[in-house]
Amino acid sequence: MAKKNPESSSVPALQGDGRRRAVIGAVTPQVDDGRFAVKRVVGDVVEIEADCFADGHDVLACRVRFRREDDRTWCEAAMTALGNDRWRGTFTVDELGRYRYGVCAWVDPFLTWRHDFARRIDADDLRIAARTGADFMAAAASRARGEHRRRLTEASRKLREATELDVLRHLALDEEVGILAAQYPDRRHESTYPVEFPLVVDRERAQFSSWYELFPRSMGAPDTHGTLRDCEACLPYVAKMGFDVLYLPPIHPIGRERRKGKNNTLLASEDDFGSPWAIGAREGGHKAIHPQLGTLTDVRSLVAAARSHGLELALDIAFQCAPDHPYVESHPEWFRHRADGSIQYAENPPKKYQDIYPFDFESVQWQALWEELASVFAFWAREGVRIFRVDNPHTKPFAFWEWAIARIKQEHPDVIFLAEAFTRPKVMHRLAKLGFTQSYTYFTWRNTKQELTEYFTELMAAPGRDYFRPNCWPNTPDILPESLQVGGRPVFMARLVLAATLAGNYGIYGPAYELLEYAPREHGGEEYANSEKYELRRWDLDRPDSLAPFIARVNAARREHPSLQRGQLAFVATDNDELISYARVDAASGDVILVVVNLDPHHPQSGWVSLDLAALGLEPERPFQVHDLLSDAHYVWNGPRNFVLLDPAQAPAHILHVRKPLRTEHDFDYFL
Repeated sequence: MAKKNPESSSVPALQGDGRRRAVIGAVTPQVDDGRFAVKRVVGDVVEIEADCFADGHDVLACRVRFRREDDRTWCEAAMTALGNDRWRGTFTVDELGRYRYGVCAWVDPFLTWRHDFARRIDADDLRIAARTGADFMAAAASRARGEHRRRLTEASRKLREATELDVLRHLALDEEVGILAAQYPDRRHESTYPVEFPLVVDRERAQFSSWYELFPRSMGAPDTHGTLRDCEACLPYVAKMGFDVLYLPPIHPIGRERRKGKNNTLLASEDDFGSPWAIGAREGGHKAIHPQLGTLTDVRSLVAAARSHGLELALDIAFQCAPDHPYVESHPEWFRHRADGSIQYAENPPKKYQDIYPFDFESVQWQALWEELASVFAFWAREGVRIFRVDNPHTKPFAFWEWAIARIKQEHPDVIFLAEAFTRPKVMHRLAKLGFTQSYTYFTWRNTKQELTEYFTELMAAPGRDYFRPNCWPNTPDILPESLQVGGRPVFMARLVLAATLAGNYGIYGPAYELLEYAPREHGGEEYANSEKYELRRWDLDRPDSLAPFIARVNAARREHPSLQRGQLAFVATDNDELISYARVDAASGDVILVVVNLDPHHPQSGWVSLDLAALGLEPERPFQVHDLLSDAHYVWNGPRNFVLLDPAQAPAHILHVRKPLRTEHDFDYFL
């Protein structure tokens, strides 16, 4: 029989310090085992949980570790046992930028001794154990300094000298001494989770924002091309509706070669203005401004004026070129070429976009291309722009976005990037993981109660909720969904309420939205007829049927109620599938909003809403008041089941502030 080679033994080799008995696992939150960052905003309390345990019955101590990425020193916070070996710890992030966090744990001899001492009965056993405890206190004193060292040394001496059992118990289990000694533990055999998890902390607008998109060129006087100064004159109108982000399509020179005409026709006339997304002409490219819009001075003025109205300016960044963009002549190697030597225009067969040249990210000169494109963001950031909507990021390499976003945020950590990527779910989520602050969603095409419930339940589930911030748009210049084409005013109102209350971030393309623009270019399509993408439009902002006052009420509710900014979303049962209901609850403030929407634009719908009173902080035996923030009506509700009736001809939705009763003897004298 052949002898077994001892070197081929399956016995594992000794690794590390075998006296480290604590086991740590299942750390949350985390994204792909720490490959990508969890996202929070300034002021957030970050909750970290982990499974922590050890062999035997010794007492474990666990801490969450955290630091800013550029700091070398870790801060720590104690973790609390939740049961079943699950632990939780928290820390607050109060600065923008990148952080790291982790978990450590150790078997704590002092805490184990103290736990066992409280259960001892035998007198001799107690006296021996007291001497052991005195040694632990002395050891803790050696690790302490100043007054803490003196107090622990004195506690050790007293415990060592005591003889009476009652005195021994009192000294050994003294709460203040126990807390003090626990601050200076023996951590020689500490276990540390091997992964340092990344965390990105953004400003509050990353979590809560209301976007309004308009085309500056349509804001001028009749028969004239609008300017950035004209756009500045519209700021009071936008601010009055309660928006905080004014988003402009590309403001750069528009190519003349292969320019598209009205309604996306291939042949443009001399008076056609072209698509703003066909970027670049002899006047310049991505760092230039369309001469009919104004100058860089006008951009600076608009940024400052917007700020004075409580607005921020967001610019559209589209990394593509018109055929006469300066890049095409100076860097032809940055573009793909067809077999006949011509540059390949953008296409998605059978669709063709002859007025746009996409970049070739597989170019031999890819590094120079990356540097130049990143410099576009840097240029506008230096001009005071801190929000960018990025056009079609899913058609550019993932690696580029991870590098470019990290680079820009290193110098400007307050920059917000919105990914306009209506594409496959995994691609959308990958872009969010790579660093995009906010993301477009499929909300535009989710209409039924089941579709909306399933989709937003998915968005709010872990791990996506820790990195994917949805930004809901009921329309865009590219998308006039079928629901808006056929549902009339009630659908415009209902979809706005849904977008504004299901997520912290939402936006509309206006004035098309508030002026109820509903005509498609062709039956069955989602393109607007006479699309503003290709021509100037004239909007009567004072039209009496405008939804602007309604939008202002919805945005006022968002601004005034923390639950609509950061509250948890929970769907509420109704017995009518044409009624969708959900609650937004902010635990920190106790603010509760209940939303009910009639999804049928043509008929009144009624039904019973079934509430989880405990989850809303309500007592089952006490009536409570709900205040409709849209109509200003007040209703007294009682118990978990309450009746609602919504007539779309009047208002298709309730946004109800749940006003909790004060504790008083009077039935109708206790509402906040």
